[in-house]
Order: sequence, then C-alpha cells, then structure tokens
Amino acid sequence: MSAEAPSPRPLLVVDGANVVGSVPDGWWRDRRGAAERLRDRLAAAGGPADGPWPGPYEIVLVVEGRARGVASVPGVRVEEAEGSGDDLIAELARNADGRPCLVITADRGLRRRVEETGARCAGPRSLPRTTGGSA
Repeated sequence: MSAEAPSPRPLLVVDGANVVGSVPDGWWRDRRGAAERLRDRLAAAGGPADGPWPGPYEIVLVVEGRARGVASVPGVRVEEAEGSGDDLIAELARNADGRPCLVITADRGLRRRVEETGARCAGPRSLPRTTGGSA
C-alpha cells in the first residue's frame, strides 16, 4: 500500500430490529415504516456523532421480518436478511476485509460474535435521535 492511498471508509452496520426496538414509540404497528425512518436518520447523520473513526462511513442497515422491503437511499445500503439478521450482521463484520467496522446493537450475544471478528460495537444511543438541520 502506498503512502498516497486513501484510507478505506469505515463500515457502519446497523442492527435495524434492535435499534428500532430500543425506543417504545409504536414501531410494532409499522415495522417497515420504522425501518424507513431509521434509514432516513442514518442518511442524514452519516453515522454516529462520536464514532471511534472519523467519517464518512459506508452505512449498511440490516432489516429482517416485516421490515423487509425498505429501499436503499444515497448514503445507506439496506440489506435484507433472508434468515437471521444477526447472522447477516456477523457475516458483514467478518467480511469487512480488515477495514474498521462498527456495529450498532444492544444485543449482547451479537456483540460478542462481531467483536470476535475485530469489529467494534456501540449501542443504539450512539446514533442521533432526529435528523435535525435543514433539508
């Protein structure tokens, strides 16, 4: 690697079900809509406010179950888990190819799995609550 090569963008993988479920705001009535609102927050924020690496991040939102069908938008790639969302998140962390990877989840078992791959973890509160700012 030459000294002039840019550093790879850190990967941010968001456990959609866990993050959405961390706030009792009625998400269970419209899981897909809740996932879309999270996706839009992520796109506006570009990542965690106090992440371990400077951005911009490559953001991947993992959705499963009734949250499937959420489209990707500029700045956020949405990945649908065919089975377990945790399995897909662990696979994404494992395949980060040595670049920095941050997984957002409060799931302790998932945290252990992804930390074994060298990824770091942060909880749902590390993400901005609202998009704020102007359009």
